[in-house]
Amino acid sequence: MKNITILGAGRSASSLINYLIERAPKNGWHITVGEYNLELAKEKTKGLDCASAIFFDVHDEKQRQQVVQKADIIISMLPAYMHTMIARECVQYGKHMLTASYVSKEMEELHEEAQKKGVLLLNEIGLDPGIDHMSAMKMIEQAKSNGYELEAFESFTGGLLAPESENNPWKYKFTWNPRNVVIAGHGGAVKFRHNGRYKYIPYHKLFRRTELIDIEGYGRFEGYANRDSLSYVDKYGLQGIPTIYRGTLRRPGFCRAWDAFVQLGATDDSYIMEGSEDMTYRDFINSFLAYNAHDSVELKLMYYLKLDQDSDVIEKLHSLNIFSNTKVGIKNATPAQILQKILEESWTLDPNDKDMIVMHHKVKYKKEGELYLHTADMVIQGEDAIETAMSKTVGLPIAVATELLLEGKISLTGVQIPVKKEIYLPVLDKLEPMGVRFIEKEVKLASELPVM
Repeated sequence: MKNITILGAGRSASSLINYLIERAPKNGWHITVGEYNLELAKEKTKGLDCASAIFFDVHDEKQRQQVVQKADIIISMLPAYMHTMIARECVQYGKHMLTASYVSKEMEELHEEAQKKGVLLLNEIGLDPGIDHMSAMKMIEQAKSNGYELEAFESFTGGLLAPESENNPWKYKFTWNPRNVVIAGHGGAVKFRHNGRYKYIPYHKLFRRTELIDIEGYGRFEGYANRDSLSYVDKYGLQGIPTIYRGTLRRPGFCRAWDAFVQLGATDDSYIMEGSEDMTYRDFINSFLAYNAHDSVELKLMYYLKLDQDSDVIEKLHSLNIFSNTKVGIKNATPAQILQKILEESWTLDPNDKDMIVMHHKVKYKKEGELYLHTADMVIQGEDAIETAMSKTVGLPIAVATELLLEGKISLTGVQIPVKKEIYLPVLDKLEPMGVRFIEKEVKLASELPVM
């Protein structure tokens, strides 16, 4: 019997756990779900004979070692900063490990030792990163194998609401880590390359530099640039490509309204606000505005942001109750932490809400002297607030890769991401019947003038 241990049973782990449990009896697997919240683990394992729920504290070194030793494969769905603690134990005891998170510097340092032990530490095998890597590599390698000259690669992903659940002015709710949404774009200038020129967008301009994208059957979206597109040049083997750009998708109007928080300073996570515990939401907004004894907070905000009273941005801001006298109630909070609390009250999925994942790739290349555009679109909708599209697209790639590893169909070792054919081709093939598929088109383009 093969023992698969999943550490962490949060929302994004639901589809992963269900997939493995459904296949466990036939394959002779036993699924152990370790979670600090034991009741949550019990809920996910459903009292089945092929699964066990255990209390798990990642900071308990003795327990960590015992759990890893008993497993054949470890899947870490814990917060990203905890993965390396697990990975070190996996290397020590010769156990494979999979995670959906980005490869950290500490994880990279385990590569040589993992290879010597014959251990695979497979990271970035979720949605983004994950499905984005695999589907992009399939398109890029297809173009290269045909001898085409690559001119541009662009990729966008968004965790959004299905059209029928777009029931607030932002047309958005949290389907992933709220903190990551609030601090998106922090950490230096955004970098990409366009027509052979390096381009940079400072944080305070990020949400005003957007691109409109139409997805057939689902309408229009806007994309803003991710932090460092240039880091994907080597990952995807795109050395010398004139244009490379990665971005995040939202519905039109979101970015302009979000920019109001950026310009206020409400997304800053670098300092603590004194008296935050007793501050109201209205006080929070007012703390960023100039003193004026005669104007209301609403009026001062409109002056500061140069907004008209009937602006759709004002409508969006009002919908978040940011001018209310609700207490923040968080001691020693940063502006970003306070904003996150405010947003979570309005942007939490209702039980019947359906989320939607949208991914859009564009590859431009020259074929027989003519310029072509190859696009690939993936749209997946969730069933409700528990069986989400986010859970499906994060969890299923990990589950499928685990299955392939147990079947001996992946032989790679060391620290890896799914950009090699040995991983991405069989994983994508297995995902397609489960609805993780792309609609692809190729169109011939007119000659383009360089944009400087």
